[in-house]
Amino acid sequence: MTLLPGPRAYRSADRVALADICVRTADNGGDSRHLYPDPELMPSIFAAPYAYLEPDLAFVIDDGTGRAVGYVLGTADTARFVTEFRTRWLPLVEDRYPRPDGDARSPSDEMIGLLHNPERMVLPELADHPAHLHIDLLPDWQRKGYGRELMRTFLAALNAKGVKGVHLSMLTANTPARAFYDRLGFAEIEVPDPGPVTYLVRSTAPDL
Repeated sequence: MTLLPGPRAYRSADRVALADICVRTADNGGDSRHLYPDPELMPSIFAAPYAYLEPDLAFVIDDGTGRAVGYVLGTADTARFVTEFRTRWLPLVEDRYPRPDGDARSPSDEMIGLLHNPERMVLPELADHPAHLHIDLLPDWQRKGYGRELMRTFLAALNAKGVKGVHLSMLTANTPARAFYDRLGFAEIEVPDPGPVTYLVRSTAPDL
């Protein structure tokens, strides 16, 4: 039966679709396949560990036929997530992606370096916003209100857990994404040496 498109809870059958969405949005919001030849690399950092470690905070946009065309993934507690990433997730993927020796020689090496350094996610400036998230939609499903629906669903789930603040990081150059987050009430927060990313925070209050 075909239903109307909309948000629903993540299911294990969505794993392949999650990876595809991640790959097709990982280059500043666009397709990243020209940068990262291994199609499992970016999902192994930015999508799959969230679905594996905190599936109750994973939601997708279903296109009405059962296919996931967008997602929001995250954690209620970044510090705890980092510990579990290192102890439970990294052992599952480190044989495929061993830590690079020396300086990164390719974009893939740079990403593998991030994979092996989950502690980078813990910043004292973000302590009042302990949750964090990643949200992505396939291009044909953007600018149609589905991102707001995903965010509303995710924030409600955090609020139900008693989590009052959430943060995210985004490439500063991705101005369309920044406009989206601004519309949803996120505000910039300064952290030391942020590099190419900007950190944004907001409460989980149900005001979207």
